[in-house]
Order: sequence, then structure tokens, then C-alpha cells
Amino acid sequence: MAFLETRSRAGYLLLAAIVGHVLLISAQVNAKSGVPILESVTFGTFSEVQRGTSAMAGSLRRIWTDYLGLRRVHVENESLKRQLADAQIQLQEQRAVADRSRRLEQLLGMRNSLSLKTIAAEIIGVGSTPDFRTVTIDKGLLEGLTPDMAVIAPAGVVGRVVTPGPRASKVQLLIDRNAAAGAVIERSRSQGVAVGLGDGRLRLDYVSDVSDVAVGDVVVTSGIDGIFPKGFIIGSVDAVERSGAGYREILVKPAVDFSSLEEVLVVTTPSLAREASQGTVP
Repeated sequence: MAFLETRSRAGYLLLAAIVGHVLLISAQVNAKSGVPILESVTFGTFSEVQRGTSAMAGSLRRIWTDYLGLRRVHVENESLKRQLADAQIQLQEQRAVADRSRRLEQLLGMRNSLSLKTIAAEIIGVGSTPDFRTVTIDKGLLEGLTPDMAVIAPAGVVGRVVTPGPRASKVQLLIDRNAAAGAVIERSRSQGVAVGLGDGRLRLDYVSDVSDVAVGDVVVTSGIDGIFPKGFIIGSVDAVERSGAGYREILVKPAVDFSSLEEVLVVTTPSLAREASQGTVP
């Protein structure tokens, strides 16, 4: 056993001596280029290592640069998204202001064209139950409002004041099932009563059997109810059903879109019919 270990050590020493001699010879023997073989081999080996290291470092730099570029693009995209969102909000605000200005301009134009005294009001609340179609306006007793004052809009008749408070009032819409207004067919002058159905429509009742009524006819206020001034648009005839020689049902589509109503005018001038009923007309 000791003999084998001795031989093994001797073999290692011999191999080391051979490698040493080869290295010494390589260091002394020149290649064709005049550079010692050992130096040439060593330089070639280390140059390849340097080449690989440089290539790896370049790849890492490109990856890092690309990452920083992507981060910068991401930040710019987020900034552009915020700017776009802000611009969209500003556009919506400007559009809302323009819409309100247009509505107020229409209201002012209507007010200036009327011979009646009116006061502008804004809708600040809507009735919470469909059984009672009402809205709340921001004018009340302090502005001179009283019950049964007519409420109108540029499109037509809205309703009447039913409960005035100090600074706000409840308005019963014409489409409420308990609401009604004296009406007349503008074309034929046939008279009746426009009654609310509670579902957004009106029905024209008490129309004479010999009256001339057709789909599309414009229905306006007659003024005989003492609430609504004469000649204001109620709506247009949407359907006519006959029962023999008489009328079974006449449905009227309101002129006012109550779902988008925001501003109204309250008529403060008493109608002649109301003044007569109150004994104020000489």
C-alpha cells in the first residue's frame, strides 16, 4: 500500500515537472509572429475571457437601458393618461356650462317675449314616488309665490304650484294623475280637459263627439281653469280611439320632457279667470 502511494506521488511529481518544462520551453520558444508561445496562448485565453466579459457587460447595459426606457415610457404614458382624463373632465364641465347657458338663454328669451310677469326657478328636487309626480323649485313665499300659480318652460306647460314654502315650493306636474288643465285643439278649436295619467302621458277628456280631432294636432291651454294662461302648449295628439260616433280615448304626448327639466318659469300674473273668481275684476 505504501509502495502504491509512493508511486502515485512520484507520478504527480513527474507530471508537474513535464508541465513545468513545457511552460519553460513555451516561454522561450517564439511563434512565427515572434511572440513566445506561452505569452501567445495566455493572451489568447485572456482575450477571449475579456471578449465574453465585454459582451456580457454590453448586453447588461442594453438591458438596463431598455428597462429605463420602458420605465420612462410608462411614466410618460401615465402622465398622458392623467392629462387626457383632466381634459375630458374639463370638456364635460364646459359642455355642462354651455348646455345650462343655452337653457337659460331660452328661458330668458321666453320671459322677455311674454306679457306676463314671471320668476325664474331651478328644480332642486324630484318626488320620490311615481304615484305623485311633483318637483321642488328653489323659489317660495319670500319671492311672492302662492298656490295655483302656473309653472311653464320654453317647451310648454309644466304644472302648478301646490305647496309654497318660505324659500322653496312643491310643483304638481301636469302628468300627475290628479292634475288637469283646460285645453283646446289649436287647429279645430275643439275644447276639452287634459288629464294626467301618472305614466308620463295625458288624456284629453270631455271632447265633444262632433269635434274634429286628429293625430298630430297641437293641444294648448284654454285658460278657462283659472290657473294656466291661454295659448300655452300642452302637447300633441298621439292617439285617437273612437267608440261609435263619439270619442273613446284621446291620448296626448306632453310637449315638455319632464325627465330632463332643470329650470322653469313661474307665472306670477293672475289670470283673468282667477281674478274673476276672486272678485278682483271690475
